[in-house]
Amino acid sequence: MKMLIHDLAEEDLLQLLEKREDIMLISYNTPIHHCIGCFGCWVKTPAYCVLKDDYSDLAPRMDACNEVILISRCTYGGYSPFVKNVLDRSIGYIHPDFTIRKGEMHHKNRYPQQLSMTAHFYGEDLTLEEKNTATELVQANGLNLNSKKNQVLFYQQPSEMKGRIL
Repeated sequence: MKMLIHDLAEEDLLQLLEKREDIMLISYNTPIHHCIGCFGCWVKTPAYCVLKDDYSDLAPRMDACNEVILISRCTYGGYSPFVKNVLDRSIGYIHPDFTIRKGEMHHKNRYPQQLSMTAHFYGEDLTLEEKNTATELVQANGLNLNSKKNQVLFYQQPSEMKGRIL
């Protein structure tokens, strides 16, 4: 199973790929609350966000997947607000305790499976600095999530992603 987190309009997404049973779509089709940094998903209700909306169970949904695919407008070298919010709300995927990986302190895994992560950024006239920042961000997020593989791709328009997402 793959999780696809995206900020595209539904009609744009339908032009890029057909509906498939092995893809869990995370779309902005219902309102999402912003993470409030309460750490309830770590200690009060492990893996589940205490904010009640359609996104409160993102961590267990991520655990059901072997790959997370991000499609995001590149915003100053980062994710679009929706994609960033989804990633913030899925912090319960990792454990609050710490471990050392690659000589750095990171959170322990909550789940045994390691994900792969692919980020597809789009935006006209992206600078080299924006691309470098986005690449470093995805690599850092991958390290925090203990992903086994990270890939970052850039496009001028979302339509250029057709046939390259899966």
